[in-house]
Amino acid sequence: MMVRGTTMYWVLYALLRISGRRDMGSLGVADMLVLVLVADAAGNAMSGDSYSMGDGIIVVTTIVGWSYLLDRLCYYIPPLQRFLEPQRICLIRDGRILVAGLKREHISRGELMEQLRLKGVGDISRVKRAYLEPTGEFSVINQTEHPVPENSTLEESENKP
Repeated sequence: MMVRGTTMYWVLYALLRISGRRDMGSLGVADMLVLVLVADAAGNAMSGDSYSMGDGIIVVTTIVGWSYLLDRLCYYIPPLQRFLEPQRICLIRDGRILVAGLKREHISRGELMEQLRLKGVGDISRVKRAYLEPTGEFSVINQTEHPVPENSTLEESENKP
């Protein structure tokens, strides 16, 4: 049962990671995966599709255990987090749309403009940065008169021009 739970966790994690994140909302891939797998495993145990309730408990415990372990490992080993979680993608830099970022995540200009409108942005030239975050949310940072501080959230490592 633990092998089945582990196998399903990693197969679904890989599939969800590859499929993109635009529609994920505020849930991360791992969070959504745990919810789906736990619901399915618990449902099977409750409906009698499994041999016993104990089987369902083992599968659910294995799934939640993987989630817990990965959260802790990613905290203590940051390179692992960069491997398991997607990086944010810069979509607008200094008022200019970065087409490479849109193509990478299969986002149309119309979808980007919709997200900007939802964030209250009426003029793209006033956007310092716009990102697609690892959670699938869009974040927008408007231009300011002040210089960017050294420890800014605008630091970028993945999309240098």
